[in-house]
Amino acid sequence: MLYNIAAIIAGFLLLIWSADRFICGAAATARNLNISPLIIGLTIVGFGTSAPEMLVAVIASADASPGLAVGNAIGSNIANITLVLGMAALITPLDVHSRILRKELPMLLGAMLLMLLVIQDNHLGRTDGLILTTSVLLLMWWVTRQAMLNRTDDPMYEEFEKELPRPMSTQFAIFCLLVGLVALVISSKILVWGAVQIATEFGVSDLLIGLTIVAIGTSLPELAASIAGALKNEHDIAIGNVVGSNMFNTLAVMGIPGLIYPSTLDAGVLDRDVPVVFILTIALVIMAYGFRGHGRINRIEGAILLTCFVGYQVLLYFTELK
Repeated sequence: MLYNIAAIIAGFLLLIWSADRFICGAAATARNLNISPLIIGLTIVGFGTSAPEMLVAVIASADASPGLAVGNAIGSNIANITLVLGMAALITPLDVHSRILRKELPMLLGAMLLMLLVIQDNHLGRTDGLILTTSVLLLMWWVTRQAMLNRTDDPMYEEFEKELPRPMSTQFAIFCLLVGLVALVISSKILVWGAVQIATEFGVSDLLIGLTIVAIGTSLPELAASIAGALKNEHDIAIGNVVGSNMFNTLAVMGIPGLIYPSTLDAGVLDRDVPVVFILTIALVIMAYGFRGHGRINRIEGAILLTCFVGYQVLLYFTELK
């Protein structure tokens, strides 16, 4: 048991460090190629914060634990909205001024609808996985196009410009990128092994471990980025990190187990977990979009989101463990 717990803790720590190295290396390489900070922030950084979830999904699916991958995708989305944004909004109310972010919110809702459409038969197959992962390419194209159209006049431009890693040589940036990628694979393998062993030890499903321990752990990069954004008064980045990460989770992370290990979804996914994440996504869109001006997630709403996080954990206890 102690070895399994140690593996999970070590996996999380290495996962967080490797994700940071991967993002820094990729962002610095792009910057040296004179790519716009807005494009870097919306694509490379957005992709990078979901790298832990994607690598965990690949390893878990390859190890015949697709429930862990599905639980990680859905659980991370729930944790991002409730835990990450809830804590950030308690620090300071989050205002949305970015036009691109206001366009991304309906896109997130559309991604959720697409995911619901392909899994409504309670099966995640290769066709489903192909549809979801292919949609990521369309999403990347759309986001890049929005960044090119807005260039420097979107509020997120200055925020991303300040947050880009310090200048470094292209050779060192590529080295950091590769080290981060290798460490991501290793840490994901360690984490998945420990999580599966814990699930076996306690006689619970891989889905439950993915929805709780793994989901919270892989959401730590988003938590760190959003809290840092809130403290630095970079509200659009604080919310944008969650919106971007959730879009990648909904499409790429959910699609990966379908491609690698097609399976019937565990009991509770459609009846409990998908409705919860769907309702929370709608709530996020309503709060952050700003139908009568700029959007805003205030402290009261942040407290409500954190309460929802606790409530969901209680729901899992009574439906899965009791």
